[in-house]
Amino acid sequence: MSVSEDRTAQPSVQPAAPASGIADPAPLGLAAFALTTFLLSAANANWMTAASGNAWIGYALAYGGLCQLLAGMWEFRNRNVFGATAFATYGGFWIGLGLWALLIAPHIATANAAAHDLGWILLAFAIFNTYMLIMSAQVNLAVFAVFLTLELTEIVLFIGNFSVNSTTIHVGGYIGVITALVAWYTSAAGVSNGIGGRVRLPVGKPLLV
Repeated sequence: MSVSEDRTAQPSVQPAAPASGIADPAPLGLAAFALTTFLLSAANANWMTAASGNAWIGYALAYGGLCQLLAGMWEFRNRNVFGATAFATYGGFWIGLGLWALLIAPHIATANAAAHDLGWILLAFAIFNTYMLIMSAQVNLAVFAVFLTLELTEIVLFIGNFSVNSTTIHVGGYIGVITALVAWYTSAAGVSNGIGGRVRLPVGKPLLV
């Protein structure tokens, strides 16, 4: 048998698919979402009585906005369409809300008009969040819990803003704090599972398979 024939007889080996080259961006996106949501929700819950109540704005632009948008772009790199859509959309949400608070809200004539602006914004994102909530049931229980609590937060807040009812807005703030805590837990679970250490936080199985 010739050398060329011998080479032909060897089983072919397919090259391994190249890795994406980046770490999982989801824990960063979730942490950015959680912190900014916590700050705004604490203000909505009327906890910041000794503060300006506007601590969330800078972080809406820099952390909840920019960092979450970057996490979404990295999820595109990872071919994760769900994560990319969720993080990029809510990154845009926080940037847009921060710009509204800085550029539009100071020039609105009445508090009722400003509240109705927020009501429309929250209604629009609640519609988006509804189908993302359904899709999240195919990811894991922790992610589903983030979208479920967020859906409740958005619904209660848009009702509170449309009715200009401070009590309802306060309730939405409390639910928003719960949303932030759930998102922080899910972020921590992603970090713990990503580093492969001894501490592993469970995220639960998908509700829909």
